Amino acid sequence: MNFCSDCGAKAIVERIPEGDNRMRYVCDACGRIHYQNPRIIAGCLPIYQDQVLLCKRAIEPRYGLWTLPAGFMENGESVEEGAMRETWEEAQAKVKIISLQSQFSLPHISQVYMLYLAELTDLNFAAGTESLDVRLYQEADIPWEQLAFPVIKLSLENYFADRKQGEVHLHRQTLQSRRYARKDSE
Repeated sequence: MNFCSDCGAKAIVERIPEGDNRMRYVCDACGRIHYQNPRIIAGCLPIYQDQVLLCKRAIEPRYGLWTLPAGFMENGESVEEGAMRETWEEAQAKVKIISLQSQFSLPHISQVYMLYLAELTDLNFAAGTESLDVRLYQEADIPWEQLAFPVIKLSLENYFADRKQGEVHLHRQTLQSRRYARKDSE
């Protein structure tokens, strides 16, 4: 951080503010503390009968690879609203949320994924501006080696394992390993 977003001064220093316990960017000119917090990725695992809806990415990172419809939450929306908005933007699909399916913490890239199991309300879907293609896949046909992000693969594996058991579970995990870390993650 080079300039204060409040006063515009080039007086940003990194220090532990009084009453805090972490290093923060602080403006020496106006005293503003600039907090940096994790980003929340909200999305859906849309299902129709025994199939899941995947989107082929039309944007970087991971252009041309498959993913679930998900993206960064916007201010002023709930996680569920963000998940449904992302599903509409990427797949032009309307869904009914069933339950939270996956919650992944990725502290090494300061992200939290929250993916909801959701039913497609109809089969009117199409590639949105961030997708090259949108398709329903049965488990055996999923392009497993062409999935964009490790959390997407884990979410799909968990969903199909639950489906075989006839149960729905919330899967929570903290992924500390660098093998999950990608600078170009969503």
